[in-house]
Amino acid sequence: MISIEGLTVEFGGFVLFDAVSFVVNKKDRIALVGRNGAGKSTLLRILAGLQPPSGGAVAVPRETTVGYLPQQMELAGGRTVRAEAERAFERIHRLEDEINRLNGLLAERTDYESDEFRKLIDRVTLLSEQFRMAGGLNYHAELERTLLGLGFLREDFERPTAEFSGGWRMRIELAKLLLQRPDVLLLDEPTNHLDIESIQWLETFIATRANAVILVSHDRAFINNTTLRTIEIELGKIYDYRVKYAEYVTLRRERREQQLRAYENQQKKIADTEEFIERFRYKATKAVQVQSRIKQLEKIERIEMDGVDTSLLRLKFPPAPHSGAYPVTAENLAKRYGAHTVFAGVGFTIHRGDKVAFVGKNGEGKSTLVKCIMNRIAYEGRLTLGYQVKIGYFAQNQAELLDESRTVFETVDDVAQGDIRTKIRDLLGAFMFGGEASDKKVKVLSGGERSRLAMIRLLLEPVNLLILDEPTNHLDMRSKDVLKNALREFDGTLIVVSHDREFLDGLADKVYEFGHGRVREHLGGIYEFLERKKMESLQELERRTVPGAAAADESPEAASPPTRLSYEAQKEQQRRLRRMEKALAETERNIARLERAVAALETRLSTPAGAADAALYSEYEAVRRELSGAMEQWTEQTIEWEGSQH
Repeated sequence: MISIEGLTVEFGGFVLFDAVSFVVNKKDRIALVGRNGAGKSTLLRILAGLQPPSGGAVAVPRETTVGYLPQQMELAGGRTVRAEAERAFERIHRLEDEINRLNGLLAERTDYESDEFRKLIDRVTLLSEQFRMAGGLNYHAELERTLLGLGFLREDFERPTAEFSGGWRMRIELAKLLLQRPDVLLLDEPTNHLDIESIQWLETFIATRANAVILVSHDRAFINNTTLRTIEIELGKIYDYRVKYAEYVTLRRERREQQLRAYENQQKKIADTEEFIERFRYKATKAVQVQSRIKQLEKIERIEMDGVDTSLLRLKFPPAPHSGAYPVTAENLAKRYGAHTVFAGVGFTIHRGDKVAFVGKNGEGKSTLVKCIMNRIAYEGRLTLGYQVKIGYFAQNQAELLDESRTVFETVDDVAQGDIRTKIRDLLGAFMFGGEASDKKVKVLSGGERSRLAMIRLLLEPVNLLILDEPTNHLDMRSKDVLKNALREFDGTLIVVSHDREFLDGLADKVYEFGHGRVREHLGGIYEFLERKKMESLQELERRTVPGAAAADESPEAASPPTRLSYEAQKEQQRRLRRMEKALAETERNIARLERAVAALETRLSTPAGAADAALYSEYEAVRRELSGAMEQWTEQTIEWEGSQH
């Protein structure tokens, strides 16, 4: 379908692509992979016809249509969501207008037997068939299905696009692209502005309804679920693996090991040859051999190795300061903006050491709840932070707080402590600040680069509650690996807002689902949560479609009462657990108060006047006994609470 021959791209003497060739076939599902700056986005722009190569040729058949979604684009305003999405059907609208025009002419004519009248009839028949084949009879349903799949609500369809954020307007552009059904679909980081449910919908669309697809993504799960061929870009060359991404990772590791062995052997051979030349350069008896070795050296095609792979860099957090058993507790929490309720009746307890994922559709309140925890916005209900909780917070706007006069290296060096200071440049390389980039001033960095730098600073600060809001949006796969491995070993409490399933897999042990103004707790990892969601959806579908289901539900002998009793028992257990957790939290606060009182009395008793004060000593003993009793109470409550979990 598309043929790339000898493609070469140069920028100011730097060769990005060196005479690469490959073919895109019908129904190909291709993932473009490679380190940041390797040329993935550039290749997509060239295939889209938006950028000419320095050399070589890209052959696209005249009838082949190409659709391209860049990472960033100018977004139009002034139309409603529906009207903007309908621009994908301009060809259908043109056909419809022409058919209506011709029907108007036919209605005016009476020369039914003339050649001109028959030609008009034939023309209308042909256009009507083209209209039907283009989906003109059902495109409204297809438009609504696509917008709903990408997360829009029906009430959003008539809202002006200007009311939506840039991320939601990018979804409209994606919807237009998908509705056009191009022969080749080029997607550059399409999941950046999607939630988990929308990503899953897009995966299904690509698998079942798209034609050829070439995409760039740092979401491993997404590319593994949508592509069957992987093209790696490395040092200006391409390596074409006709396998899924997961298999490519294994094959690439084997190829890299072979490449490394060949590189090391070649380096040894070069060193031996250079040593021979140097040793016998000025000996007349060896002149012929020296000249022969020099020619051999010149003919050697040097094996190049990609830059050092820093994905194996082990970043270890500073030890988390000790905190109370319940870093975050919420009771009947609610947040409203005027008449709009974001969520209400929210109650949960996050335990020390929990690694929690906040998931759900965009706009359901994930970031809003984070801001409540951070006390950045007002809320209703009760939200309590535990004893000695120290929060480390990352959101995209954290980048705005960096000192623009400092360099990248200085920004990290300011907060680095201990052994990690000797590995700052390795750490910067792992987050795409290798080489000269570490000496850049913060003021010249892009928004994405500033976000990555803010993330590095956060990773080096001693905290016991980490809250990360979409931390992977500007990270490549190796950087995400470094971050994920560090978070796994973090001995504090973690809250992550993310749509990246692969990043959350093996990291989160509890999932809080946001939706319909509520927050539901699910124990287990992200894929267990998604599997349960799928089963719930299927059960709901069965309840709606199984013949006789309604009658069975209405029958007095139906099995609903036991289910209702079980549900009521479960709710009662949850209420009892909340009461126990509330009592535990109160005991912890009492212990903290008594510990402060004991410390203050010990300070006074350490003075000569205090040591001679019998009343002060009696008060000290009384407070210590009260503290001892509180500790025993805490132990009993903890044992009772742990027993209720089984």
